[in-house]
Amino acid sequence: MDVLPATVAESLRSLIYQQRALAFVLVDLSLDLVRAGGFLEHYGLTDLRLGQPVCSQMYFLEGILPLAETPFLIRSMEMPSGRVADVHFFADRDGVWILLLDVTTEHDEARLVQQKAYDMTLHSEREARLIKQLEAANCALAESREDLLRTHRRLERELQEAERYVRSILPAPFSEPFTADWRFVPSSELGGDSFGYHWVDPDHFAIYLLDVCGHGVGAALLSIVVAHTLSSEALADTNFRAPDEVLTALNRVYQMENHNDLYFSIWYGVYHPSERRLKYASAGHHPAILVTGEPAHRGHIEKLHASGPVLGITPTATYRSEECLLSSPSRLFLFSDGTFEIGKADGAMLEFAEFLDVLAAPVAASESELDRLLEFVRAAHGPGPLDDDFSIIKLAL
Repeated sequence: MDVLPATVAESLRSLIYQQRALAFVLVDLSLDLVRAGGFLEHYGLTDLRLGQPVCSQMYFLEGILPLAETPFLIRSMEMPSGRVADVHFFADRDGVWILLLDVTTEHDEARLVQQKAYDMTLHSEREARLIKQLEAANCALAESREDLLRTHRRLERELQEAERYVRSILPAPFSEPFTADWRFVPSSELGGDSFGYHWVDPDHFAIYLLDVCGHGVGAALLSIVVAHTLSSEALADTNFRAPDEVLTALNRVYQMENHNDLYFSIWYGVYHPSERRLKYASAGHHPAILVTGEPAHRGHIEKLHASGPVLGITPTATYRSEECLLSSPSRLFLFSDGTFEIGKADGAMLEFAEFLDVLAAPVAASESELDRLLEFVRAAHGPGPLDDDFSIIKLAL
């Protein structure tokens, strides 16, 4: 390819920089932010702090870093400002460069074309139905309506049965030798949340919660299958007391190309009661929350972070176990994003700090923390069903 003249190349670079609102950050091998520049405000990325973890400041990178390979491109990702950007990843010896290029116009145009095509399809189908209805007698129309009602009622019953089945396989709460409790409130659609806990052996207690992408029967079935794999310890040559081994084995078995392009996040921990030691690992899941202190007083919040990409994207992904010693008393909360990503009645989103404030608040002896949290979320959301499954586990240790 002929080399462009320097003046043309510089004009092209300036055109891309200005029209595409180029922004960039550099992330080191510890996933800390070391450089940032360009049109960051254009994407709503203000007040970035150098030297701090990048995923806690650019939430859309959670579960993506660290990368298994580069260069890597994620197309049309929505930014905090509402703009849409192509996100490019390039690795060098200093870390990973992340470039944002604005594609909002192209994204909106593509959606408009899709909407027009969809409208035309609907219009054609509507015309066909009207012609058929005009040709049919009133009796045939009434019979068709009754058939549709019967089908609708059957589908509703099947969805209700599926919900009851999902609930039936969840573990029972208990109060000895410590307390385990949970709340599960499905949304108006079948979701991909599932969770469980069980004794791996007399000295080790496993707890886990996973969230399959999307909604519907496919996501629900995959979440059930994965939860059963964990509860039955059906991963060959895997030490279920080692969270990193468990996630690595799950990732090897549940690659998305073999499971209808579905992937999932998970937090998996193993508690050793006699040592009060908790080992845990995460695959693209937000941190579990540890609240320490007497329940009658305001607790201290600790986020149990662990790095690792979501399961199912790349078979070569690796995971690392973290561990901590739990003071007494402590309360461990493990939950899905449907518990805190709540759209308020005024259109705003519930702040994560508000969610944590409820977890840290004092608890009366006769009060259920989980019920209090659910009431808080429902009040913030307003009337109607929640937008996503509400799933949360609590261990009082």
